[in-house]
Amino acid sequence: MTGRQGAARFAKGALRGLRLLAKPVRRSQGRAGTVVETYRGYGSRDEVFLIGRVFRQTSRAADAPDEGWAAELRDIRRRITRRTVAGAVLTARFFGCEEQVVTDRDGYFRVHLRPNLPAPPQASWHSMELDLAGPEPVRAKGQVFIPSADCRRVVISDIDDTIMRTGVANKVKMLWRLFVEDAENRVAFPGAAALYRALYAGPCGAEGNPMLYVSRAPWGIYDMLSEFFVMHRIPVGPVLFLREWGLSWTSPLPRRAEDHKRHLIDHMLTLYHDLPFVLIGDSGQHDPEVYAGIVAAHPGRVAAVYIRNVSRDAGRLEEIAKLAEAVEAAGSSLVLAADSLAMAEHAAEHGLIARRAVADVAREYGAVPETRRRAGRTRARALRKVLDGAGPTPPNVIVEPGRADPPA
Repeated sequence: MTGRQGAARFAKGALRGLRLLAKPVRRSQGRAGTVVETYRGYGSRDEVFLIGRVFRQTSRAADAPDEGWAAELRDIRRRITRRTVAGAVLTARFFGCEEQVVTDRDGYFRVHLRPNLPAPPQASWHSMELDLAGPEPVRAKGQVFIPSADCRRVVISDIDDTIMRTGVANKVKMLWRLFVEDAENRVAFPGAAALYRALYAGPCGAEGNPMLYVSRAPWGIYDMLSEFFVMHRIPVGPVLFLREWGLSWTSPLPRRAEDHKRHLIDHMLTLYHDLPFVLIGDSGQHDPEVYAGIVAAHPGRVAAVYIRNVSRDAGRLEEIAKLAEAVEAAGSSLVLAADSLAMAEHAAEHGLIARRAVADVAREYGAVPETRRRAGRTRARALRKVLDGAGPTPPNVIVEPGRADPPA
């Protein structure tokens, strides 16, 4: 790549990043001044949840341009200078139920309603009406996902280094990948989008299963992650569960979010008490430990655990292998996979996705199932090499009831 091509790519990526940063300003609900921003809600026939935020932002001049660098920078400035509104009162209405909520010190509000009227059983997305009394009156709508009668399981997935390579251990690289790189370059794990589409559709192709995503990132990049999902045809799902970092001039570091993922999954298991779960994460953080704990605490509720292997440390692989044995003892299975195709093959064998979907994952992955199966014969040998410190790349490892040895 020449210096001129590199500069052009940087300029293109930077402009796209600016547009994504400015996008929430343009589509926020409310006139210049007080704004209501909602995130996708979720729930069941019995109760629903929705999170949003109230803030103030400056108005745009009537003669200001709508496109170009100046317009993007202007809207980003408006976003950066937003002031959250604490203590604002909103009224939420949903299927015959009404409730008032108050924003916290960071401007966030949380709605928890129990509908008085039944939602249509075949529909998944429903509108919630929101009325803000002041400091300026605003009428807004939020979208709530309720699984249809066709849904058969719930999928909970990490985002960072599971679907997309974000490099959360390196904050500079993470910010670069999130805000500058072209969206096409952000999917570092080929086959992931096809796998998630298959899990959403289920083996019959029309289940519309809930896809719940969890990230360690702040709510501030919610729109960018949503854009990333849409561009790569990954099922958006009801919610991107992000952390409330609570950044401010007096507190510039994110608040600690202990047991963030465990708390959310426990909540989902209770909410969707009649559905099995599929859990997806990566080996780089604490996902294997959290998921193994979930399987042990809720026997019979987790159909499978998929861990994307991003570790080259033999010690880490050995830790996960022990966790896999505990998952097996609890009646579930754990797949430690360096690629999406191994996950898809396992999911098809266990009736979580359609068999034909494996070919779609293979095409996106850039391989064919036959080649992958031949490679599978060497996995056990590769695992021993890695655990002995001789192997360069983590292998695929499957541990499940009925298998005496992890075949890798």
